[in-house]
Amino acid sequence: MKPSKHHAADAKASGAAAITPPPRVCLSIQEACGSLGVSWDFWKEHVEPEVGVIRLGRRKLVPVRALEEWAVGHASLC
Repeated sequence: MKPSKHHAADAKASGAAAITPPPRVCLSIQEACGSLGVSWDFWKEHVEPEVGVIRLGRRKLVPVRALEEWAVGHASLC
């Protein structure tokens, strides 16, 4: 049987609990930039040298915890 495109809606209608995806542990570089609100150029110059990345072949992943620690470490009290 072919799965329905509206599986989540079908689950809600039938009373079944919707499955929530697990929390993200890593983000792509593009997602990390978006999460911090910075450009790719800013990322390359200021963030990437200080944040460890995981390399999987050509792909780079950024641990969410490392992003959070970088942001806290660069916060200033005004």
